[in-house]
Amino acid sequence: MSRFASSGPSQRQLRVSEQVRHAVAQVLQRGEVRDPTLENAVVAISEVRMSPDLKIATCFVSPVGATDTDGVISALNKSAKFIRGRAAPYLKQMKYMPEFRFRIDTSFDNYAKIDALLRKPEVTRDLQNDDDDDGGEPNPGDVPGHDGND
Repeated sequence: MSRFASSGPSQRQLRVSEQVRHAVAQVLQRGEVRDPTLENAVVAISEVRMSPDLKIATCFVSPVGATDTDGVISALNKSAKFIRGRAAPYLKQMKYMPEFRFRIDTSFDNYAKIDALLRKPEVTRDLQNDDDDDGGEPNPGDVPGHDGND
C-alpha cells in the first residue's frame, strides 16, 4: 500500500480548500460577476474540495432564491475563469491558481431525507426504550459483573 492512498484529504488540502472557499465567496459577495442569472440569486458555497495536486477546486454551491439551479451552475462554470482571476489576490500564497469547477450541493437534501426517515412513527417507536415500566432501574442480570445475589 502506498503512502498516498489515504482515506481522506490531507491537512494541506483541507486548509487550501477553506481558503479557496473564502476567496470565491468574497468574489461572489461583491457582485463582480456580471451575469443576469447570478444577479438575482444568492449563492452559498458550502464546501470546496481540492485535488491532491491542488490544481482543481470543486466548489459545491447552493443557490438560494433561484428557481433554475442548473442555470446558476452553468453560469458559474462559464464565469469560472473570471472568478479565478478575481480570487487570485486572495490566494497570493499559492504556487498555482486552481481551476474552479462548480457543482450543485445536494448534502442538504440528503440531510432532509434522513431527518424525515428518523421522524417516521415506525422508527421513533423502535427507538423508544422498552423498559419504561420498571422506573428506569436496570435489572440485576443486565449489570455486568452482578449476578443478582446480594
